[in-house]
Amino acid sequence: MVSERDEPPPRAARRRLLIDLTPIRRSRDFRRLILGELVSVFGTQLTTVAVPYQVYQLTRSSLDVGLVSLAQLVPLIAGSLLGGSLVDAFDRRRLLMIAQVLMACCSAGLAVNADLGPALWPLFVLPAVATGFSGVDNAGRSAMVPNMVSRAEVSNANAIFQSLFQFGLVVGPAVAGLLLAGAGVRFVYWMDVASFGAALLGAFLLSPQPPAGAAGHRPGLRSIIEGLSFVRGRQALQGAYLIDINAMVFGMPRALFPALAATLFGGGPSTLGFLYAAPGAGALLGALTTGWVSRVQRQGLAVIAAVLVWGAAITCFGLVRWLPGALALLAVAGGADVISAVFRGTIVQLSVPDALRGRLLGLQTAVVAGGPRIGDVEAGAVASAFGDTVSIVSGGVACIAGAVLLARLLPGFRQQRMDPPHAAAPEG
Repeated sequence: MVSERDEPPPRAARRRLLIDLTPIRRSRDFRRLILGELVSVFGTQLTTVAVPYQVYQLTRSSLDVGLVSLAQLVPLIAGSLLGGSLVDAFDRRRLLMIAQVLMACCSAGLAVNADLGPALWPLFVLPAVATGFSGVDNAGRSAMVPNMVSRAEVSNANAIFQSLFQFGLVVGPAVAGLLLAGAGVRFVYWMDVASFGAALLGAFLLSPQPPAGAAGHRPGLRSIIEGLSFVRGRQALQGAYLIDINAMVFGMPRALFPALAATLFGGGPSTLGFLYAAPGAGALLGALTTGWVSRVQRQGLAVIAAVLVWGAAITCFGLVRWLPGALALLAVAGGADVISAVFRGTIVQLSVPDALRGRLLGLQTAVVAGGPRIGDVEAGAVASAFGDTVSIVSGGVACIAGAVLLARLLPGFRQQRMDPPHAAAPEG
């Protein structure tokens, strides 16, 4: 075998830069897991664009768009925490299958509502219910990864997950914008239902995924508290959660996208789709150039640097009036976010034993998905009071200040190192 040292410099440079696909080649279950995730993410992103578009068409209010996200917050947190507890107690493969069916039913309800009315209240209730079920899905998928690949490959596996996830975030909103302008929201929702069917098949083909210590674990409030108590005194975990909350609450202006598309940038559904897709495009490019992530030891510091770049890009986005420039800045923000996500996920997955992994990843799901929803309300409220520009710029500045503060208050996070042993990957 030719070593990297013996390779021609251009080829060695590409290997160091481009994403490492070794986990896909080595693990059959990991291949099936990520393919199911790709289809599911694509469909979910269609609905993620369609719901705020429909709400804005009915109400013409960015605050109402933000309130739709707020309605999802409590189900998201409850579903993620309870889902993490379930993931540590039952076969994770079966839980994934159940979650796909339940979320598909919610999307079908949105399609029926679009055909019959539409009424406003289902646009609040059904996405909120689906978000609760997604907590089980996300915690289960993340908890499986360290058991499908070697410890040394976890960061690469997370990068692969992120690349496929971001591909869905790019293609989904762009396709959603075109479909909303042509076929309408009802068709978009039914496409989401079909995507859950494909994800269900992917989960069915996985081998059984029982968690360690499941026999002595009973899901419920006591189990959740046990998982949360593990975070106490562990600054690396605390920082991984808190810095993402900071970035998403203050630096996530997506609730303003419908208003920006219709007013500032003078476009319609297609412009809205581009705004939603731009961060995903940057994140996809960032994920595809993560061949270097497994060599980074100071992962806490890498997360801090990525969040600072995110905040700076969002601040500049708020000052730009030219659509291509605005999309480029959103892409830079997305690229920084995916690097942060890869390292944050690796920190949590490798710092937590398998018996607790579902609960701690459920907490991470609540943080990752809950922060943007609080951010939607924050952005919408500030925009209603002071205007879109003030909302975006002040949020970006607050994100930067928060990251600096957390880096100072949590030295254990700032100095956190991860140097996993190069063990062989599990087969199958």
